[in-house]
Amino acid sequence: MNNVMEKKKAIISSSKASIVQDTALSCLGSFFAFLLVRWLSEPIYGFTLHFFIYMGCALAFTLLGQLLSGSFRNLSPGVSYWAGDRLLLTILIKEIGLAILMSVDKGGFTSHALIFLALAADALFSIAMILYIRSYVSRIREEDAAMKELSERLNALVAGDGEEAARFADEAKESGRYNLLGLISRDPEMDRKVIGEYLIYYVPDDKALEALEWQLGGIDCILFPKGNSGGGSESADGEPGGAPDAKPAPRGKMNAFGRFIKRSFDVVLSSVLLIVFLPLIILCSLAVLIEDGSPVIYSQERIGKGGRPFRILKFRSMRRDAEAMGVPRLYSGENDPRLTRVGKFIRQHHLDELPQLWNVLRGDMSFIGYRPERQFYIDRIMEKNPRYRYLYQIRPGVTSYATLYNGYTDTLEKMLTRLDLDLYYLRNHSVLFDLRVLGLTFLRIVGGKKF
Repeated sequence: MNNVMEKKKAIISSSKASIVQDTALSCLGSFFAFLLVRWLSEPIYGFTLHFFIYMGCALAFTLLGQLLSGSFRNLSPGVSYWAGDRLLLTILIKEIGLAILMSVDKGGFTSHALIFLALAADALFSIAMILYIRSYVSRIREEDAAMKELSERLNALVAGDGEEAARFADEAKESGRYNLLGLISRDPEMDRKVIGEYLIYYVPDDKALEALEWQLGGIDCILFPKGNSGGGSESADGEPGGAPDAKPAPRGKMNAFGRFIKRSFDVVLSSVLLIVFLPLIILCSLAVLIEDGSPVIYSQERIGKGGRPFRILKFRSMRRDAEAMGVPRLYSGENDPRLTRVGKFIRQHHLDELPQLWNVLRGDMSFIGYRPERQFYIDRIMEKNPRYRYLYQIRPGVTSYATLYNGYTDTLEKMLTRLDLDLYYLRNHSVLFDLRVLGLTFLRIVGGKKF
């Protein structure tokens, strides 16, 4: 009964939130539409009075439309067909009301064409903003739910190195309560062997356990199958009785509102910069094409948020046969023999990364995050430090906190150092933190400092 009441309360709360959200966005659409028509028309006598009358009626008719259509009831889990259908009905009611208002008071507009333009722009702006924000809020809620589920699970190891321990680990994993990190054994010959899908770690003493805890990013509990007391802090049936001085796994700090601001900033800034830098993008394209032919854009698979692959875009700065042997090779600096003359210049001035503005606009990347890697190198990083998987909580970035202080990574050791800095960013990132990193990156590029 309590669960039913809690679910009903959540639905009511969601409806109230969607009323406020949709009403504000609808009025914002009316605001932009009125200003657009005002910009296209002759000066309006009594503009302030007409503006407040128009906005007040837009608010009233939006609320009336929501009440009659029930559009506020369909916000989650996404923008369904019926949600869109009811939203259109809400905006239609609003525009009919405003049309009636305009027939009585033209709002200072001098022609029927301007009135029609105002109503059409009002409807278009309102629908576009509401649908975009609804879909974005739905995605944020789904991410929050997934993150909450992840954070509520305990990072666990299972004591044992046999088939029984692997079966017990499967049962614990299926319960949904544990995030199984592997098995632990006191037998040195079992170190790094695999049983089922679980890697075995050799842990002879508390010091080794402490080192493993740091390596795995935190251990909340150790589970012991029945009949294996292990002398640890867990009961024989696997119920946690404590943690070995565990540290919590790194979790993203930014809340839903902060992520909305960050994503909105990415969309607006990437759109503006794509337009501003269009002449430079064309020049770079021509320079690469003239020196070494096509392709101008180099596309490569990287791993991004949620562990999903995407294609990162760059201006091609190396010869077309740079990896002809099929083996990934790290960039070794400005003296890398694979660089072309144009490639060396655009690398030095970070112009090769201009196409990544499209990755940011698409949502594959953010301006600030962690630098995405190929699966080939991620596998090697995770062999040394599996905490890399925690970075999948956020989008990778065009630049990063780690890049400022660690520079380009041309060795595995530098990659591991960068990972520590990336995890620090994950635990502490915020809108202000991102602005600070973006500002420092801009100053270093303008100052000609290499990183």
